Amino acid sequence: MKSDRFLDFAIRYGFLLLLVVLILYFSVAASGFASPRSAAFILQSVAITGILALGVTCTLVVDGFDLSIGSVATSALMLSAYAMVILELSAFTAVVLCIGMGALVGLINGLLIVKFRVPDLLATLGMMFLLIGLQRIPTQGNSISAGMRLPDGSNAEGTFSAAFLWLGRHRFDLFLEKLVPVPVVIFLLIAIAIWVFLGFTRHGRLMYAIGSNERAASLVGANVNRYKIVAYMISGVTASIGGILLAARLGRGDIASGNNLLLDSVAAALIGFAVLGAARPNAFGTAIGALFVGILLQGLTMMNAPYYTQDFVKGAILVAALVFTFYLSARQSAGGKSQTKT
Repeated sequence: MKSDRFLDFAIRYGFLLLLVVLILYFSVAASGFASPRSAAFILQSVAITGILALGVTCTLVVDGFDLSIGSVATSALMLSAYAMVILELSAFTAVVLCIGMGALVGLINGLLIVKFRVPDLLATLGMMFLLIGLQRIPTQGNSISAGMRLPDGSNAEGTFSAAFLWLGRHRFDLFLEKLVPVPVVIFLLIAIAIWVFLGFTRHGRLMYAIGSNERAASLVGANVNRYKIVAYMISGVTASIGGILLAARLGRGDIASGNNLLLDSVAAALIGFAVLGAARPNAFGTAIGALFVGILLQGLTMMNAPYYTQDFVKGAILVAALVFTFYLSARQSAGGKSQTKT
């Protein structure tokens, strides 16, 4: 009985304890890690990763997967920069174009998967490569910045508007210091919205049912194809929002700035399986997973760990968290079945 209680405690709270231990370790080992400035930087980096990860979570809920989120985010970054700097459009128009692009990519992904029966990994992988190539064509592979020389020899006359840059650079006051970046507020709002949608609405419960048993969900009247398409559209929109915020923070269309977005976002979404023993995709776990990734990378950076070791450490912890969660959950289930038989 005591071992069962310990096992249940380890499954539910083991990862959160690991997160606390990680924070305490870096606070002692890395000078300045526990400072408000460091916390603000972690939150800033977590916000964009977390927004993309929440979109991945929605596809995982319906037993899918979206590999195109990083390229969608980078495409939104480049599109917003192109719209304002080269086409001289307003910030509002640029944001609408980017969100529309994300929804369209999600729709195409969904149709490829449910109508043309293309496996989700292959469909989104193909979309990823398509977008990577497409976003480079208008500028011949160059990043976009105010005053840049265009392929036709002229100079770009547009600029990033102050309202657009506010989205990525403004910080709200907390304890009389500007510590809360706008992207963090947007991340929290999106996380709450998806958490409520998945956990407390009929549509969210049907999406979980589709992920667990697609045939059973269709038998009770769920429009499986429609829900899957919606999941990929949500993923596309959240990825485009992440790209918009990244562009607003950088103030330029940096074509290489989103290289790690896919890996970090997927890691955050999968780490969420281990939070509170959920063993399934969930918005709260994804948010904690994004925070974990941000804390880990910031701590390693402040300890001057070589950049080439960071992905290794991140991958090792991800594998350990998932093995820990699913192995212990399987043991718990096996123990419960054996007690039932006896």
